[in-house]
Amino acid sequence: MSHLSLMLPARSRNLAALFMWLWISLAVTPLQAQTTAPTDSVHKYEVPGQAKRWYQTKAVRATAIPVLLIGYGLTTINGNGIYSSYDAQRDLHRHFPNFHTKVDDYLVLAPYLELAATTLAGVESHNDRLNMALVIVKSELIFGAIVTGLKYTTNIRRPDGSNMHSFPSGHTAQAFLAASIVHTEFRDKSQWYGVGAYTLATSVAALRMLNNRHWQSDVVAGAGIGILSAHLGYLTHRNRWGRKPMGRSIGHVSATPWQSLDATGLRVVVSLR
Repeated sequence: MSHLSLMLPARSRNLAALFMWLWISLAVTPLQAQTTAPTDSVHKYEVPGQAKRWYQTKAVRATAIPVLLIGYGLTTINGNGIYSSYDAQRDLHRHFPNFHTKVDDYLVLAPYLELAATTLAGVESHNDRLNMALVIVKSELIFGAIVTGLKYTTNIRRPDGSNMHSFPSGHTAQAFLAASIVHTEFRDKSQWYGVGAYTLATSVAALRMLNNRHWQSDVVAGAGIGILSAHLGYLTHRNRWGRKPMGRSIGHVSATPWQSLDATGLRVVVSLR
């Protein structure tokens, strides 16, 4: 705390020092009394002030699961992998030979409907509505670029033979992007919001395979791309419109009359955080 101007009498400073001493004493005493409390083994080997290791960084934590999903999808394209896309599709058609529905075309938007309903119900989100909208727009642009680019470069034929734009599944990527937004915005309130959204997204992935529109590799990689797009949207979001500015901010401003023998004025005291 720095002050441009601050004048306190000695008695006030003594009272402030006494108050702080009492506050610290009351805060420390209960901690000292807990002699039988279990040791926190999670942090026992941490060194204060030590920089995070590479696998503890925000970027790694945000991309680890999406990269695993995309990697698995790439390794099971066509007949590749221990349980290939051909194997998965053959088993699905054996159990659901005549399955067909258009529910997946509408269910893809269900996580966003959950997001809208939860917001309108008054549940406080992690970001305000403007910043949430900006993250969604950015994530959608990233998702569109990745999915479109891969569809026209991989040239994987769909299971039904309709075209060569099978990999990855755009429906699945879209559903998991929206589910990731829901999870990020409301996980502090309840994990069940994210569970519901990811359940809807997983249903979209399953229906795309049952409808013979996508391979196993398409939907698994699509899920990874959707989550990755949302995470990149948050990681690259730096402008906080509608929020307090970053960096130093004015913490307190006060004004008091000031008068001398030959002048009258106003004393302004500004405290910076």
